[in-house]
Amino acid sequence: MPQSQDLLKDWHEFYLLIGTAAAALIALLFVAASIGAGFMPPERAAARRTYMSPVIFHFTSILCVSLVVLVPSHPRESHSLLIGLNGVVGAVASAVISARLLRYSGVDWFDHIGYGAAPIVSYVGVISAAVALFCNSTVAPEVLAAALVVLLIANIRNAWDLALTLANRRIGSPQ
Repeated sequence: MPQSQDLLKDWHEFYLLIGTAAAALIALLFVAASIGAGFMPPERAAARRTYMSPVIFHFTSILCVSLVVLVPSHPRESHSLLIGLNGVVGAVASAVISARLLRYSGVDWFDHIGYGAAPIVSYVGVISAAVALFCNSTVAPEVLAAALVVLLIANIRNAWDLALTLANRRIGSPQ
């Protein structure tokens, strides 16, 4: 039976790349949030939590999984536990975000997919990959990679949506 290091060693560059992408996108979101801070009044705090916080959370989740996978000295059980814990926390947080979206009227169906369904599906994939990794299944790396790619793509879409919203607020605001 292969160890987790053996199952994941050929994926080193993938996790290095996806982790770097997530870290860069986190940094860009901090810049965008800093620039747009004046256009999000305090009475919109609930909307900020619903739309901005999950994007940072999901990018951080991708970064954390990438870092866990890149540590070569972890035993299989440790990799599985940390990845699985990340998946469980992410799935619960995504379900809470999805429930918040249902309370807002006029939310676009694409927002329900980007902020709710896609992250939940991704985190279920992460949990499945953690279980497969624990069982030394050779499908674990592919399942984990697919789950992280879906999460990354959904959150690139969400970050773009936030950027457009902030830009529209800035254009529409009195000078």
